[in-house]
Amino acid sequence: MTLKYIKFFILGLAFMSFLACNRPPDDFPSVPEISWDKVEFKEVNGPDSLVVTINFKDAEGDLGLRGNEQNPPFQPFDFVRDNLGQFINYSNDPAFPPYNPLDWVIVENRNATEESARFDTLLVERNPNHFNISVKFFVKQNGAYNEFRWEDAPFYTTFNGRFPILNTSDRARPLEGKIRYGMLSSGWLPIFRTDTIRLEVQIKDRALNQSNVAVSEDFTLQGVRVD
Repeated sequence: MTLKYIKFFILGLAFMSFLACNRPPDDFPSVPEISWDKVEFKEVNGPDSLVVTINFKDAEGDLGLRGNEQNPPFQPFDFVRDNLGQFINYSNDPAFPPYNPLDWVIVENRNATEESARFDTLLVERNPNHFNISVKFFVKQNGAYNEFRWEDAPFYTTFNGRFPILNTSDRARPLEGKIRYGMLSSGWLPIFRTDTIRLEVQIKDRALNQSNVAVSEDFTLQGVRVD
């Protein structure tokens, strides 16, 4: 069966700036190292933006992914197969997770001879290496931080995403600077209102080395609002 998958929508927008160094300092790490800078919230006519800024440094500068990089190890997902090696179709296996755009994808069967068999809904496992920046949300309640998981019902989405290639030269070189990563949503205010929030951010290089986790200070949306 020849399949063409229909990609799911990510509510994320990446934009960044960076500064390159000509000679690596002695303490430049091969594994990317990041630290927190700031978070800003901006209301507009349309989806509002929550923008995080982190500082980074990396000895090789192998940071960033092209938008069209879909081959392993950066593929968006892998199809789950049963013990016979067959794809798991939603219509045939209702015991699996209820339909949602993270666990299931709609694929086109180009070899189908009947219109009713042209599309299938197949179970997948998302590949965490498809993204090179991850953002976790925590809400502070009674002194404790509880993770707000966008991947769960009713949202079934993620604000993890990609930032583009930072080293545009044809050789490895040390880089340091800032990455600004913006996340768009119409739900920031309806969901969080006056909640106290904390963010945790992590990045990966092209060799799949994970950075340390950069943690924000506690904030509210109105407290970091910018015009």
